[in-house]
Amino acid sequence: MQKPSIPQGTRDFGPAQVARRQHILGVIRRTFEQFGYAPLETPTMENLSVLTGKYGDEGDQLLFKVLNSGNFLVKERRGEITPLVTPEDLADGPRAVLPKIAEKGLRYDLTVPFARYVAMNRGALTFPFKRYQMQPVWRADRPQRGRYREFMQCDADVVGTDSLLCEAEIVLMMAQVLGGLGLDDFTIKINHRGVLRGIFEALGGEGKETDLLVAIDKLDKIGAEGVTKELLEKGFSAEGAARLFELMAAPSLAEPFAAAGTAEGARGLRELTEVRELLAASGFRQFDRLQFDPTLARGLSYYTGCIFEVKINNVAMGSVSGGGRYDNLTGAFGLPDVSGVGFSFGVDRLYDCLESLDLFRDTAETPTRVLLTHFDAATGRAALPLLAQLRAANIPAELYPDASKVAKQFKYADAKGIPLVLVLGPEELAAGTAKIKIMKTGEEKVLPLGEVVAALSA
Repeated sequence: MQKPSIPQGTRDFGPAQVARRQHILGVIRRTFEQFGYAPLETPTMENLSVLTGKYGDEGDQLLFKVLNSGNFLVKERRGEITPLVTPEDLADGPRAVLPKIAEKGLRYDLTVPFARYVAMNRGALTFPFKRYQMQPVWRADRPQRGRYREFMQCDADVVGTDSLLCEAEIVLMMAQVLGGLGLDDFTIKINHRGVLRGIFEALGGEGKETDLLVAIDKLDKIGAEGVTKELLEKGFSAEGAARLFELMAAPSLAEPFAAAGTAEGARGLRELTEVRELLAASGFRQFDRLQFDPTLARGLSYYTGCIFEVKINNVAMGSVSGGGRYDNLTGAFGLPDVSGVGFSFGVDRLYDCLESLDLFRDTAETPTRVLLTHFDAATGRAALPLLAQLRAANIPAELYPDASKVAKQFKYADAKGIPLVLVLGPEELAAGTAKIKIMKTGEEKVLPLGEVVAALSA
């Protein structure tokens, strides 16, 4: 007999875990809707032509590809069999073989499918278009704590405007969600791709901007020595690498940018200042948690303006949220010059943070609030009208399905976290009453049957 298992990097969620996840999703959803974002869903699979080339080389390598259905190695027509993959393709390597055996892939994030949706539905949308999306994504990454191959993302994006008010509201939403979850020790890091390009221009490099961004983005993981090594491997000089860390350590980047004539760097600093001013005008008072970080790069290649990342300081965990401005992502789908900005929460990392800090409220395995007891066939049938009345009053209730000893039914309610047990035995039926037991305290109350629903609705 084969032992059942699940793919590495994926997980099952039991009822109590799902209840906790729903709590997180509820806080995020309410915040998104409070800021005017509407829900959207896109397919699990996208055409690989949609996904590839949007995340940089490293991102493309992490895409899960879906094999074509049927015999994907050969094509049969009129009795003739033609190989789809030739020896020449095999000699050329995976890039030549892949398009012939896989045309679809699991979505890597929610932003690129959103851009594809906007391009396909441009005529039916009102711009600026604001949407939020809460769906799983997949990455063929090396699984570890806080990093899974299947995980839930919660995105909020707005396209059709280049107003920096959108960036300011992203910071407000980040802070509101974290506060709503009880995570009060956090840092929202902010940078600008223009600042990074300014650093690049100050180094005098050409044609290696992506290599620089990817290396800087790993600073927290591999340190200055590791970043220097990677830059040297990419063709940067030792002097250039040293100059990079000098620039990032400067008290103010304005002077070195001005000296190097980096207009992009100056633009980035100017926009960051405006975001801060908009936040102050909006009543934001948590500037001690908003940190300008010139090393923040965000590895995705489509970002062009402000970029964000959120770290929970009192938990050993990577970022729980991130995002930024992308000026022409829809251009890849035939809709050029549509600026957008958005960000995402990683539900799984938020879950791990809340669990580590013991911040979850008590969650039961079931939403049931009331369990009706079942002594015998007569009492079980007599309980059905009351069960229907409780449900009609929006009180989650269930009748124990089998006639069993009352101790067994109390044990069931206790194990599942059902707070109330309504005892309806032969004696109670004869008297026209019901006994309600509060499981947490053991307190019991006897009420006339006609008053039970009103009492539990109060």
